[in-house]
Amino acid sequence: MKLIILTQYYPPEIGAPQARLSDLARRFVAKGHEVVVLTAMPNYPTGRIQKGYGGLFRRERLESVEVLRTFIYPTQKADFVHRLANYFSFVLSSSIFGAFALGKADYLLVESPPLFLGLAGFWLSRLKRSKLIFNVSDLWPESAASLGVLDRHGMAFRMTEKLEAFCYKHAWLITGQSRTIVSEIQRRYPDLKTFHLSNGVDTERFEPHKTQKEVRAGLSSNGEFIVLYAGLHGLAQGLEQVIEAAAVLKGQEGFRFVLIGDGPRKGMLLSLANAQNLDNVCFFDPRPACEMPAVLTAADAVLVTLKGQIPGAVPSKLYEAMACGRPVILVAEGEAAEIVRQHEAGMVIEPGDTRALAQAFSLLRDNPELRFRMGANGREAVRVHFNRALIASKFINHLEVNLLSTDYTDYTDVQNGSCKD
Repeated sequence: MKLIILTQYYPPEIGAPQARLSDLARRFVAKGHEVVVLTAMPNYPTGRIQKGYGGLFRRERLESVEVLRTFIYPTQKADFVHRLANYFSFVLSSSIFGAFALGKADYLLVESPPLFLGLAGFWLSRLKRSKLIFNVSDLWPESAASLGVLDRHGMAFRMTEKLEAFCYKHAWLITGQSRTIVSEIQRRYPDLKTFHLSNGVDTERFEPHKTQKEVRAGLSSNGEFIVLYAGLHGLAQGLEQVIEAAAVLKGQEGFRFVLIGDGPRKGMLLSLANAQNLDNVCFFDPRPACEMPAVLTAADAVLVTLKGQIPGAVPSKLYEAMACGRPVILVAEGEAAEIVRQHEAGMVIEPGDTRALAQAFSLLRDNPELRFRMGANGREAVRVHFNRALIASKFINHLEVNLLSTDYTDYTDVQNGSCKD
């Protein structure tokens, strides 16, 4: 079996889709299948092409996976014009170079968002006679409207909604990384074929015994209670809530709020912390992915935050924190909150309630037994329910069985029904 993965984001970039898709690619190869990744020159989230990359086209091999990279207009600016230039530069370059550089394949999986990449996925899947798998990690344009980026009554929303419908209706299979995403797609398009390709974590890489004293010392040298956030500093994360909660606890000793990462909102967050003279907050540059298990286990509690309700959003950092046996302080609603509550893996705070968030910090600091119990619960939950090895194995088996049971050359057929794990 041969699989093409079309994604704007891939290592050496650091981030949720990068980790998830590269892990999936490795597991396909380990099962004896061929994988080719078509992606952009690495530039996320700094908005600058990484050293050693650039130009129009590049071919390389990462961990037994062939990776083809094409031109992208890099930017960290979040305004409409710059974001569209970023997205469509890769849509165009991947469509052109993919047409010549890619061979035929059984399946082509395209990652959304950005939703616009579905146009390149549709074109290339037809050209390469591949069954199109449309992988939805965020429900766009609904997520954009929830964040205030798009007006639900505006023309941009309506046009994007039509593009969403086009991508769904021309896909052989629609995969969603959360049950909420899959359920919403099934509700709107009951005749389309879906599969719950859950997000998860590598439970062998992320585990509770990765603690290293020197890593913890690098985050705090005075024995404070370390609350860690590691990830994108963007609009959706709403990290200003953390700064405001840290300000509430400003007069209390023993807290250390550590924010690791980069993104378009980092400058604003730094200014906000400096304006309030918060010496209990510190910022660090992004760490390589290989260091993250040790960084997470160096913390006493791990923050996972969202600015508000984003339909179907379950941040991957939630699973990583749980796998490392650390209690989660989740600022979110929806399916992510259900996971934390169901498995008693941490505390759930309503977005915007900074007073309750500060109280959660104090409660966990003062109750080590509670921290240990929540951490152990989280570890067991991901081992059983969110283990990437098991998730990938079921997905690979589904595609293998399909090749054996159908005539895959009739790639334009849209099959009815639903496939759930």
